[in-house]
Amino acid sequence: MDVLIAGGGKVGSYLASFLLAGGHRVKVIEVRREQVEQLHRDLDQRVEIVLGSGSDPEVLELAGIRRMNVVAAVTGADEINLVITSLARFEFNVRRTIARVNNPKNAWMFTADMGVDVALNQADLMGHMIAEEMSLGDMMTLLKLRRGQFSLVEEKVAPNALVVGKSVGELNLPAGCVFAAILRKDQLIIPQADVVLQPADEILAVLQTSQVQHLADLLGPKNAP
Repeated sequence: MDVLIAGGGKVGSYLASFLLAGGHRVKVIEVRREQVEQLHRDLDQRVEIVLGSGSDPEVLELAGIRRMNVVAAVTGADEINLVITSLARFEFNVRRTIARVNNPKNAWMFTADMGVDVALNQADLMGHMIAEEMSLGDMMTLLKLRRGQFSLVEEKVAPNALVVGKSVGELNLPAGCVFAAILRKDQLIIPQADVVLQPADEILAVLQTSQVQHLADLLGPKNAP
């Protein structure tokens, strides 16, 4: 993909390196001249860096925004990130926009009406992850999808779990829950209907986030009567 990153600080620099390693084509916009020089050193000339403000339409044009698949606004100023995503979506018709939220109190503004497809609110993400880890025991959330509506989770089947000895087809899974894979020792097992679950099986599942606790109750330790 062609990705334009607005903001060449620590977040933007790391993001550029990560995307380059994945084989994507990346450009970075940075307003501070000294930081542009640092980016050239850090990124080893592997990415084109444009000096200027990402909130300036002329700078965006110079950076080739019209051919970008994704624009990521990751500057340290929320108001600038919102201007960038609004321009990207409504002026240049970029297909996908991502914005960094620096101040959690501003998160309510990062909506589709402001041109934001995905808002990365680090404080909010961390808070939700901590809450989930505290409430779900050994279940681990690997990925959030569709603005958090769905989750990819991993859970190990407890020795006395309700599902032990039952086949996948017999399970009363939450609505909208699908097992993606079962890891058993060194084996990857396709979760077909006749596969019987055993203690210590590691389950990878995709489901609605609102149903995660239900799945945790099925796979986790059975409460004593």
